Amino acid sequence: MIYIRNLIWNLSTYSTETPAQAQAQGTTHVAGTTTTRTLRNPLLVVNFVLMVVGSAGGPLFLRAYFLHGGARKWLSALLQTAGFPLLLVPLCVSFSRRRRRRDDGAPAKAPFFLMTPRLLAASAAIGLMTGLDDLLYAYGLAYLPVSTSSILISTQLAFTAAFALLLVRQRFTAFSVNAVALLSAGAAMLGMNAGGDRPAGVSPAQYGAGFAMTLGAAALYGLLLPAMELSQAQARAGTAAAVTYTLVIEMQLVIGLTATVFSAVGMLANHDLHAIPGEAREFDLGRSGYYLLLAGSAATYQCFFLGTIGAVFFGSALLAGVVMTVLIPVTEVLAVVFFHEPFNGTKGVALALSLWGFVSYFYGEVQTSKAHHHLPDKPTNVERLDP
Repeated sequence: MIYIRNLIWNLSTYSTETPAQAQAQGTTHVAGTTTTRTLRNPLLVVNFVLMVVGSAGGPLFLRAYFLHGGARKWLSALLQTAGFPLLLVPLCVSFSRRRRRRDDGAPAKAPFFLMTPRLLAASAAIGLMTGLDDLLYAYGLAYLPVSTSSILISTQLAFTAAFALLLVRQRFTAFSVNAVALLSAGAAMLGMNAGGDRPAGVSPAQYGAGFAMTLGAAALYGLLLPAMELSQAQARAGTAAAVTYTLVIEMQLVIGLTATVFSAVGMLANHDLHAIPGEAREFDLGRSGYYLLLAGSAATYQCFFLGTIGAVFFGSALLAGVVMTVLIPVTEVLAVVFFHEPFNGTKGVALALSLWGFVSYFYGEVQTSKAHHHLPDKPTNVERLDP
């Protein structure tokens, strides 16, 4: 943890975005919120849809892998970022458009990548932490029901709020503090009922380890979201060029590549590559079902990560965390329908507390936005958002 804290401190050595810089970029932050101009951006809606697809489908695919005979934790971690080559398609389209614009009269050639070396290094560092977070999450999902894992992951909003305060100076309000308290209470209730929904074949020690690993994954992801916001803010402050959505996709490409390499090294050390063919032959859904399940996991998780980093870009780290929290009921219902998981009273109360925390935070954001509308309007230079 000390190493990660020092790493983030190094990322923050470029000073955080000041209000003047934010106004120069056309984005005004008030108490940690963005203007309605940003929130109404259609690309933000697209990223929300991607988060819905990833949040609903990713955990189900991964849990199905473990339920039907899969047992490789490093492989499961790799699947969460292995879909990064899909991002090359929109990047190639964007490059083609930039090249056509340059051919119309600009003397310089259009670069294929827009990232600066400093942003590349920051994205690679975030990618390493993402790889570790994927491993913790995969380990937890191997031993926990999807419904329990999802509620525990919702505590990332509390961790996101805390780290956002430290890294990007996100201000706490009474509503955000209430949301953090409610989410923490929900996780504590699950902890007191630990083992009550333990799946068949899972020992108490394995269940406890999965519980702890999932909470660790939530904490680490709560650190990653502000780190992404910080790196994007520094990209805005460090260059005169507009920070476009193309640059955001490039960041996700580097994050996915680095995290995949991290997991691939773990697979090699654990001899997972040699075990995959045998695991496919013995898989309950057959060999074809095995590989289709792996491909589906990679694709849906890529949707989730791309949507998350886009939500951070167009909104904030806390906005992304809130969207992840409100999607918990969707995952809960699907887990009960497809896997027939038990949903007892304790889970119901924990879920209600999580949703109450979300409503509290969202209501506070609405109130802050209304207060901001009463401020005198200032001219802004709207960011150009290339596809």
